[in-house]
Amino acid sequence: MSVTVVILAAIVLLVLVVVGIYNSLIQLRNRVENAWAQIEVQLKRRNDLIPNIVETVKGYAKHEKGLFENVTKARAAVMSAPTPQAKAEASNFLSSTLKSLFAVAENYPELKANENFQQLQEELSRTEDKIAYARQFYNDIAMTYNVRTETVPSNIVASLFGFERKELFQAPEGEREAPKVEF
Repeated sequence: MSVTVVILAAIVLLVLVVVGIYNSLIQLRNRVENAWAQIEVQLKRRNDLIPNIVETVKGYAKHEKGLFENVTKARAAVMSAPTPQAKAEASNFLSSTLKSLFAVAENYPELKANENFQQLQEELSRTEDKIAYARQFYNDIAMTYNVRTETVPSNIVASLFGFERKELFQAPEGEREAPKVEF
């Protein structure tokens, strides 16, 4: 009878360990999904600001039609990207087109002095900071989740229940190098 009790205790302990690991994986997966949702909230916020900025700049820089079209296309690409990696790439492209838009605005002193434009530019800058923070938070949570799904013994439970690796946000190729500063 004591051997039976030991075997039953070992089985119960094993089941409890598997349940504990499974629950912790569920918690991490939900945190990753929540972190991704926060990125999407900030991307939507940026996407909502962009038409206002474009319309404000359009009033001053009518001959910059190609730039406005690029910003609009980049915004649409972010909104329609199906995966986190595609959304990250589209978002990075949108950021670069917005830099071009603000560079054009530098050529129009009356636009730079426009209170609406200044407010929109400041709001967009704050939103970009929030996006960067949300991406970092997502990467931290996704890394914790990925480590958990790839290390023993939780990798066994993860593979049994179909937990898959999460993609991380990465800087685009051209933004990984330090810019050259010349005087």
